[in-house]
Amino acid sequence: MPETRSRYLPVLLVDDDKNCCDMMALTLREAGIKNVHCICDSRQALPFIEVHGAAMVLLDLCMPHLSGQELLGAIRRDYPAIQVVVISGANELNLAVDCMKQGAIDYLHKPVETNRLLACVRNAIKITVMQGELLSLKRRMLDNTLDCPSAFEAIKTCSSKMQALFQYTEVVAGSQLPILITGETGVGKELMARAVHHLSGVSGEFVSVNVAGLDDANFSDTLFGHKKGAFTGADQAREGMIARAAGGTLLLDEIGDLEERSQIKLLRLLQEGEYYPVGSDALKKTTARVVAVTNHKLPERVAAQLFRRDLYYRLCMHEINIPPLRERREDMSLLLEHFVAEAALSYNKSRPAVSASAVAFLKGLSFPGNIRELKAMIYDAVARCNEGELSAHCFGVRSRGTLAPTDREPSHADAEFSIDALFGHFPTFHEIEEYLIDEALRRSAGNLNAAAATLGITRQTIANRRKKT
Repeated sequence: MPETRSRYLPVLLVDDDKNCCDMMALTLREAGIKNVHCICDSRQALPFIEVHGAAMVLLDLCMPHLSGQELLGAIRRDYPAIQVVVISGANELNLAVDCMKQGAIDYLHKPVETNRLLACVRNAIKITVMQGELLSLKRRMLDNTLDCPSAFEAIKTCSSKMQALFQYTEVVAGSQLPILITGETGVGKELMARAVHHLSGVSGEFVSVNVAGLDDANFSDTLFGHKKGAFTGADQAREGMIARAAGGTLLLDEIGDLEERSQIKLLRLLQEGEYYPVGSDALKKTTARVVAVTNHKLPERVAAQLFRRDLYYRLCMHEINIPPLRERREDMSLLLEHFVAEAALSYNKSRPAVSASAVAFLKGLSFPGNIRELKAMIYDAVARCNEGELSAHCFGVRSRGTLAPTDREPSHADAEFSIDALFGHFPTFHEIEEYLIDEALRRSAGNLNAAAATLGITRQTIANRRKKT
């Protein structure tokens, strides 16, 4: 069977009773399993699988020409990755045991109860998808290759950690299961989400919704839409973002900040693939793939009872954790060159050369804002660099909210980081003190307690120093 993404493989129903086969197919399609194929002549099953493959096979045992047991043995022998569920009108324990020994994962008795049928089919598909992902991941890890490197072109990196993440992303992107992308602010989580969308091969749109700060009413209206007259001011029906993302990808940004009532609604959407527009009793189905993004550590929020445990486990079926810039400093030079070129083009300036002192200076920073912070610093430095090379002193020193001026001529000291390059001159003790306090406050996002802990002084000391300035 050719290698194919499991999510696009058909669910194959093999039963000589056409009415029974059609009814099961209708049940599956109504439940959102669209790619269902019926075969009433068992002799056609193996040729169909050879050409089209199958996510799973639902197989009747009592058929003319080629019995279900014979077909089960052939499928398990030639296509071991395909899961088989057998179905029969004969309620015989010995027959069920024989089928399980041959490799069937379940045995159903006719007439099959709807919930039981859906649970068996979904479980079989899940097993097939997971096995396919595992095999694909093994191949990529062993070969250290990417099938579609163009999907990651927007992410500038030479890091082995990122290469491994790209390989994993290629494997899971084709799944219909949700993907959780985590990492600190500014590491490029949305770029990774767009790579997932590109790799998934879906035809629908990439739709992004920032759920932070949305109360439950706004969340429901934004995501699910509303019908005309649903509330005061609803003069016309509104299509929600989930409908816009049909057949595509729905990105839920800042998912860790979603309020509790909205979490319950999102859980139902993920579990059942169903939702109600505001003010409507008409149940709608979704075909959008959900990708959630957060800079929070969700296990900690679950432990603090700020995030539902069941929703967390539903979201993290596949998790992509992007490492911060400080854990992949080998990317610094590459990112520096890229953003310098980009900034120069943006400002319609000649691209300045980058000195060793600039690289050394930037590598000495921790970048709590990660790549977004680095980009902002480089754009600012290029804007201020009028001629010559881009050295450490071009980045200036943030003191009292301004950049310290510099008129020092470049010298051999620029070849490596020095305090002169940082300040543009040899600083006074008071300037160093101000710089350290400002930098600590910047890195702690203005939190006095955190800044004081970083500097090893008290909160009151910082407050007193800033009063004097």
